[in-house]
Amino acid sequence: VALFNHARANATTPEVRDQQYLRHRTDPALWLHTRTSENTLVGDRSVGDARLNYREQIEAFFAEHLKGEPAADRPRVQYYTMGKNEWRTSDAWPPADARLMTLYLSSDQGANGRSGDGKLSEASPGGEGTDDYAYDPMNPVPSIGGNVCCTGNAIAGGARDQAEVEAREDVLVYTTEPFADGLDVTGQVRVTLYVSSDAKDTDFSVKLVDVAPDGSTFNVDETIQRARFREGYEREVFMEEGEVYEIELSPMTTSNWFAPGHALRLQVSSSNFPRFERNLNTGGANFDESEGVVANNTIYFGGDRKSKVELSVR
Repeated sequence: VALFNHARANATTPEVRDQQYLRHRTDPALWLHTRTSENTLVGDRSVGDARLNYREQIEAFFAEHLKGEPAADRPRVQYYTMGKNEWRTSDAWPPADARLMTLYLSSDQGANGRSGDGKLSEASPGGEGTDDYAYDPMNPVPSIGGNVCCTGNAIAGGARDQAEVEAREDVLVYTTEPFADGLDVTGQVRVTLYVSSDAKDTDFSVKLVDVAPDGSTFNVDETIQRARFREGYEREVFMEEGEVYEIELSPMTTSNWFAPGHALRLQVSSSNFPRFERNLNTGGANFDESEGVVANNTIYFGGDRKSKVELSVR
């Protein structure tokens, strides 16, 4: 998706700019290599009839560029909206009518696990606060579903209920109120966290979740950031105990309809294993180590440290 937008904006000739097209099934955390059908199941979630004439479109594209045949009439962007369960078209990604919605993280007593009181709200928290958890790399948060491949029987990918993950004290859970009219999240999802740790290096992971009225949950997308690379991958910058850092995680991208009565949830933790390599928190290379240390991590919200999620919505 980023390369599509980059080429559209920066290609040196109009011919190259105008020959960029995007077919986006919107959720790498869900689609895997699923074969589409009239009732496409991705993990435990039905996303409806997701079939598309891929072969016909690909052959027409090559016929145009390799055989010189007349250009086929094709939309610039095609994307699939889960929840609505339909293919849509637009001239750009995200669609031109999308707007930015910012939700702020907060809690009163603590956001640890589903039984906590973590909240997501458009209103910035009135005061400053923190949520704390201990991340033990010898007991990482297991990957329940997600965009996984080639792990044998280690985990089952796709959309899976998140109850097991959200029962853990080392997973912070922030949830909106149920949407009265529903919410169409289409485009990038960016998460900014203000964090500290007593370890010199650790990870911060997030997962976007769709919460149904009956309390069941489906993962939508996920991302992670290693603290030592928060300033870029060209160099390592380790954390210092007592210091607070702003972390911007790699953006997610989706098109998901949160139907009326559904809520949007953000899980925050420091592991999602084996989907992502666990950080042993030592500041070492990880691959040549066998013992880790517990990292006591803190998420800050309110005041000048507004941890937030920014959504492209329609």
